[in-house]
Formats: sequence, C-alpha cells, structure tokens
Amino acid sequence: MNSQEKTGNRAYSEAEIGRKLAAELPHWYYDEGHICRQFKTGGWKATLMVVNVIGHLAEAAFHHPDLIASYASVTVKLMNHEAKGVTEKDFALARKVEEVVQWQPGRDQGPLEGTPEDPRFKYISYD
Repeated sequence: MNSQEKTGNRAYSEAEIGRKLAAELPHWYYDEGHICRQFKTGGWKATLMVVNVIGHLAEAAFHHPDLIASYASVTVKLMNHEAKGVTEKDFALARKVEEVVQWQPGRDQGPLEGTPEDPRFKYISYD
C-alpha cells in the first residue's frame, strides 16, 4: 500500500464511485469529478445553518467542499484536489454531513422533539 492509499488519497474510478454511492450514500450523485448532494431547506435562515454545520464539519476534518448556497437549498460538492479525484476522504466527510444534516431529533424517542409541523418553523426537507 503506498502513502496515498494509507491516507485515503487514492482516487476512485467512476465505476467504484457509482457503486459506493449506491451502497453508502443513495442521495448523493457523481457530477464532473465530484460527489454531490443538494439539501432542500425551509428558507435563507435554514440554508445558512446548513452551510455553517457543513463548514464546521469540513474545518474539523480539514477537508473542504465546494458549497452552493441558494435561498432554499445547499449543494455540496466534494473531491480531493491533491488526489485529483474522489477519495475515501470525500466519502467519509459526505457520510458525516449526511448523518448530521439529516438528523431528526423527533425520531430517536429522546427528549429532543425537533421542529414543530408548522411552516413558520420549517427547517429542512428530510429524505
């Protein structure tokens, strides 16, 4: 195993990316050298919250995606510039982003209820 493979920097082939997305991240897609995901939000405030969450995760991981922020959506685009392709680092960050952004407090039977079913408090469109 070379040093790039040890650090998660081996670029996957397009076929490998397709298989990994189907198996691990079904809401993500491959586009022009990136793995991508669009999150639909309830409006600008929610968009900014999603951007900030992704920003925190990316900075903590020291692996930074391209983000496209619109009024009611955020698009995440991941690729490893050093490896010139999609690597395990991209998949690891995508899984963490998916886990955190799609977390629904009301579903885990804990004390956190989540946002009310009221359009005034709409935060994100969950899958």
